Amino acid sequence: MRKILLVSFILTIVFKAFPQNKEEVEITILSGEYWWGGLSAIGHKTPYDSETVASYDLWGDNKGNQAQPLLLSSKGRYVWSESPIKYSFEDGTITVSSRKGKIEFGTAGNNLRDAYNYAVTKYFPPNGKIPEQLLFTKPQYNTWIELTYNQNEDDILKYAQAIINEGYPPGVLMIDDNWQESYGTWEFSPRRFKDPKGMIKKLHAMGFQVMLWICPFVSADTEIFRHLAKEGMLLLDADKTQEVLWANTKNKAAIIRWWNGASACLDLSNPRAQAWFEERLNFLMDEYGVDGFKFDAGDSDFYTDGIVSYMSEASPNDHTTYFAKLGLQFPLNEYRASWKMAGLPLAQRLRDKHHNWDDLQKLIPDLMSQSMMGYAYTCPDMIGGGEYQSFQNSMTIDEELVVRSAQVHALMPMMQFSVAPWRVLSKENNQLCLEAALLHTKMGSLFLDLAEEASKTGEPIVKPLALAYPNSGYERIKDQFMLGDHILVAPVIKKGARTRKVVLPKGKWKADDGKVFRGGRTVEVEVPLSRLPYFTKK
Repeated sequence: MRKILLVSFILTIVFKAFPQNKEEVEITILSGEYWWGGLSAIGHKTPYDSETVASYDLWGDNKGNQAQPLLLSSKGRYVWSESPIKYSFEDGTITVSSRKGKIEFGTAGNNLRDAYNYAVTKYFPPNGKIPEQLLFTKPQYNTWIELTYNQNEDDILKYAQAIINEGYPPGVLMIDDNWQESYGTWEFSPRRFKDPKGMIKKLHAMGFQVMLWICPFVSADTEIFRHLAKEGMLLLDADKTQEVLWANTKNKAAIIRWWNGASACLDLSNPRAQAWFEERLNFLMDEYGVDGFKFDAGDSDFYTDGIVSYMSEASPNDHTTYFAKLGLQFPLNEYRASWKMAGLPLAQRLRDKHHNWDDLQKLIPDLMSQSMMGYAYTCPDMIGGGEYQSFQNSMTIDEELVVRSAQVHALMPMMQFSVAPWRVLSKENNQLCLEAALLHTKMGSLFLDLAEEASKTGEPIVKPLALAYPNSGYERIKDQFMLGDHILVAPVIKKGARTRKVVLPKGKWKADDGKVFRGGRTVEVEVPLSRLPYFTKK
């Protein structure tokens, strides 16, 4: 590590003497060189190489997930900028540019691990804290698929009780969108919640911690909208002011189109708006016993249409960060959109996946992409997929897919149920999902140890083999991963598969079924639907 830092220090001096930090950099891709980074939502498209033709602009576009102005190479090279970058691969060349701010390009060693360790140390060192422990040690349960926009007290309690009745371990329970009176009016709807305080008390007694879904949007034409507009705490459109008869304010709030319609949006670059939002969240915790929050939306593309904010120089990506920083005050949190928040104690979920095998195959490389960008505390979406339309017709549900999805989640840092397996699966297949949940719980102390390690060193919990075993030719392996340094996980992600090949690095490996294998080769194992193959290094 000291050697890596010394090389990087020398390179930094060279780049200062010969101005390599500029607003556009061209990089010739070396023979056999692979690159990762930028966007977690397209992790399945990485690594990039000299044959890649692709272009991505991070300014105002996080592709619905975590983003980072970082590229890392299997040859120990790196790219970083404090500002959003555009990066293009074509004809064996990478072109990196920025609207403003410098681009740092250098070499920190001779492999991916060297480049990653250098980036952690220099650009996003961990702060020694992790999100709430229960996120790692037990499964999570989200009410979205079962209730969608009909979040209500009776059905939430029924869902929670069914979890217990079916033998699943209680963990974090997330109450999703539409528990509230309206966006911005963060109060339980009295039409659907007769005794929210009593409901949360009952959930606590069952062994759950409770999260509430929230977002930065504010429903227009509401009392709270008028208050926030008058106080200057909403984003404004380009006109800034308006002349409307009887208007209570001249401030012309921007109306932003998002997946639930058209709403105003808090200007979280304004400290007063931050304080107002924090006060509302603390009220929910103090008044009702809420334990934390699912922070949804915040995507940078919501802030690109000529909006005017308190911080006039803020980029769209900065507004994503303002929203993400709110979560640092609440250890029980979840985010789907983030910008430059690596190393910090925020739970980062992959964006919603569809209920199909193609999307199941994206979970591992997308999660590894999160890891490569420094986001260690990761969750691979909801089991079976988070797109609720897939579950509205029970005839279209693929039971094998739900089981294999649960197995993929089981040995990742977090696993999250939403659709109730006992409702959509046969008794036998529900039992397999339960076994996956129990395996995750059994490994809970390991996940927690790895999270604590990540909070000190920045070492990812989930690692691609190319990071754990650099210079070994593992760059293109996307269907297996390392959990820490000693457990190799090889889930089944293809429909109907009953055997699969597993690449084992050098050493001795003990499989989940007790068999011992010599590494440094590829082995083929039996994978009945009941099996999640994983190997522990001896």
